[in-house]
Amino acid sequence: MEAFLQGLIPNVLDRQDVLFKSIFETLLMVGWSGIISFFLGAILGILLVVTAAGGILQNTVCFHILDKVINFFRSIPFIILLAGLMDLTRLLMGTGIGVRGAIVPLVFGTVPFYARQIENALSELDYGQIEAAKSMGSGPVGIIFRVYLRESIAPIVRSTAITTISLIGLTAMAGVVGAGGMGDFAIRYGYNRGNRDITYISVIILVVMVAIVQMAGDVIIKKTKH
Repeated sequence: MEAFLQGLIPNVLDRQDVLFKSIFETLLMVGWSGIISFFLGAILGILLVVTAAGGILQNTVCFHILDKVINFFRSIPFIILLAGLMDLTRLLMGTGIGVRGAIVPLVFGTVPFYARQIENALSELDYGQIEAAKSMGSGPVGIIFRVYLRESIAPIVRSTAITTISLIGLTAMAGVVGAGGMGDFAIRYGYNRGNRDITYISVIILVVMVAIVQMAGDVIIKKTKH
């Protein structure tokens, strides 16, 4: 078996330590930037829904400002965002490279996307449930937590899974500019050196990560639907 693998993926086996380090770096980037992005994106998504026309906290000015800011950052290609936020990244993280250097641009690239996902998820809710909560005396905070969030668990989980998959792709792209992770491993040791086995294994690992996230999301959605 060892001889077979040595003939199939020799360059991967020669750099197993770098491979495992790259996998860990990718998980680290997804974990930290995901936690921050999901928290901020959820807040913005909720604000978009409740301040929209007909929302429980309707505020046209607030809605349009949030809407335009989110659209602005969503329209910027991530590779350009990486370069454009370099100074801010160094200011906040003390470095513009490595895993720490990737967190800021990953958050900026993910938050607008997740905010839109949350907005769409909460907008699917039957407005009759909101009216019923109002008639029972629930205030805005109560409606947000007991109606919007509680009754939208399945679409929120779906949105989170979609965003996580997108985030995995962004971490691979961040590797091109020295952020580490599987993207950096595939480019530096695979593509640049003509080691196709490293490139293929990197792709397979990323596909497996995406599949795991998708399956986990599907399982949770099935358990939370009612």
